[in-house]
Amino acid sequence: MAAPPATTCRRRRTPPLAALPPAPAAALLRLALLAAAVLCTTGASAAAGAQQLDVGYYSKACPAAEEIVRNETAAALRDSPDLAAALLRLHYHDCFVQGCDASVLLDSTPNNTAEKDAMPNGSLRGFDLVARVKDQLETACPATVSCADVLALMARDAVALSRGPSWPVALGRRDGRTSSAASCGELPPLRGDVNLLVQAFAAKGLDVKDLVVLSGAHTLGKAHCASYADRLYPSAGCSTADPALDARYADRLRMRCTMADGSSNGTSELDPGSCVTFDTSYYRHVARRRGLLRSDAYLLDHRFTRAYVLQAASGRYDGHFFHDFAVSMDKMASIGVLTGDQGEIRTKCNVVN
Repeated sequence: MAAPPATTCRRRRTPPLAALPPAPAAALLRLALLAAAVLCTTGASAAAGAQQLDVGYYSKACPAAEEIVRNETAAALRDSPDLAAALLRLHYHDCFVQGCDASVLLDSTPNNTAEKDAMPNGSLRGFDLVARVKDQLETACPATVSCADVLALMARDAVALSRGPSWPVALGRRDGRTSSAASCGELPPLRGDVNLLVQAFAAKGLDVKDLVVLSGAHTLGKAHCASYADRLYPSAGCSTADPALDARYADRLRMRCTMADGSSNGTSELDPGSCVTFDTSYYRHVARRRGLLRSDAYLLDHRFTRAYVLQAASGRYDGHFFHDFAVSMDKMASIGVLTGDQGEIRTKCNVVN
């Protein structure tokens, strides 16, 4: 992860939701055209790989593949609904580091520290569930379904099983053979301002709209104190808590996160009251300056992302968001994919063959 920028107390204070003007669809359309210009040239290589993926890739080689993945995911989420957020995060952290090749699943070796053991990935979960799904697939169709495809399918099913949208997942990814903790600097910075976030997404062929739409995944899950404690207490160069965070909400968070260095064991819901249901309530919290992470708050600092947040927060465009999320997830799942004779099909997701 890139080093966070120095904290400052002089950020513009965003007005509450009631004081913000509506974001009409026409305005968002104009902004979407501007956002398209942010795409960087890496998008071309991602698109090339995506063209080799196919929604019906396993229809003959392993026709039960998607059913196996869905059934195992559904069983796990019945027992632990919070795993939906973990599966989404696994897929996201995989794709942003050397592409969607399941490198995030590989174990470290005596001579190499893998991605999963890098600092930004310390709280990743769901590895055992992925391994269980892969074992079921190996029994049904040995050496056929890649771990990278398993991650893409489980992320889709996690959203759908949490009352969110579903979408066809193009398949045919191959698994990478390398994984390095040093590569995790490719992940978008947790505390980077909106311009750094835009740049990080553009470097992967994703645009400003993808940034604000995929941030909507924060409707699921929780965050540890270490991820947001710096917003609650004075820090170097900043004599107050983050003024971009609603004061009453900050008071409530400090009851869970009692240590300024983030060492408390407490967690907070990213979308309070709705952290296991996929919906648009996350955007209502962001609009009211109650986004938990700095990356959430920064969405109000960019013309397009702010307009999208306000539209989604109105509660009148849930269908639009669901459609947009499916499109952006499909784009993300195509980043740097390996296809054809590249990589391999791992029989165990945590080790190369």
